Amino acid sequence: MMRETCESPDVVSQILRRRHAIADVARRLDIGAAPLAVFCGRGSSGHAGVFVRYLIETRLGLPVSASAPSVSTAFRKPLSLRNALFLVISQSGRSPDLVAATESARAAGARTVAIVNTTPSPVAEAAEFVVPIGAGPEHSVAATKTVIGSMTAAAELIAELADDAALRSALDRLPERVRRALSLDWREMSDDLAGASAVFVASRGFGLGSAREIALKLAEILRLPALGFSAAELQHGPRAALSSRTPVIMMRLRDETAATVDALATELRESGIAVHLCGGPRSTLPWLGDDDPATDAIAMLVPAYRAIERLAREWGFDPDRPPQLSKVTKTF
Repeated sequence: MMRETCESPDVVSQILRRRHAIADVARRLDIGAAPLAVFCGRGSSGHAGVFVRYLIETRLGLPVSASAPSVSTAFRKPLSLRNALFLVISQSGRSPDLVAATESARAAGARTVAIVNTTPSPVAEAAEFVVPIGAGPEHSVAATKTVIGSMTAAAELIAELADDAALRSALDRLPERVRRALSLDWREMSDDLAGASAVFVASRGFGLGSAREIALKLAEILRLPALGFSAAELQHGPRAALSSRTPVIMMRLRDETAATVDALATELRESGIAVHLCGGPRSTLPWLGDDDPATDAIAMLVPAYRAIERLAREWGFDPDRPPQLSKVTKTF
């Protein structure tokens, strides 16, 4: 896990070197008549999809829905997806439910794009267009470089579809920021995590997918009950579950969501809850300083991955082989 996380800057650089090929996919997609976009993925790939949702809705103005593969597999019901943009994200490209959902969407007339690390693969073959992640083999059960790669590849595709020069520029800066993020030490969370009964991870907007991804890694690798929430949702029902034994990790991005994240962090601290905040002037976790919120949501995964991997080893866990899990989960 540590080695593969450290390969992330090169993965991002390689994706950007394929910018012309991704731009060609964007031109051929012809989504001018698209009524909506749908993303499909499970686990870490699903978290990347949440990130993509915010990019599509803010850059392209298309409403986005998360696909429920069981509609195609268990219920065997086709959806009305003519002209829709359908994005499937998968590291292995081998899960049968993702294949079935992609085939069903394509048969219904959707423009299907597979963002996959393994090509050829069944998911790639099911889609009309393919955007390779190109991260190379990933041996740790916990995905790291492929998550960062899938988010980067998706962001590059949306930048081309939207002709967004600012997002392209931020992506150009991303390899170096990911490289610098490798040296950030979030060790200050250690004591609070060691004594936690559960951990909450919160952000908003572009950071929500990353919050859910970090929560997954806390559960998967450190075996801690962990939940990822929107900072807005955390103020509703889940707020009642917070206590001195439930530390909160928060990611604050420099955009329209920043003020609400700052206000929640302040309120929680005043209530005696341990808050570990990344981003902004009140950041308690080491950070690079704010850049573009979309790409910062990607870069913030790096120190989180490193901290979780280190803690696993300190606690006597194998971060590369969590119990009861395998690299490819074939659901249907």
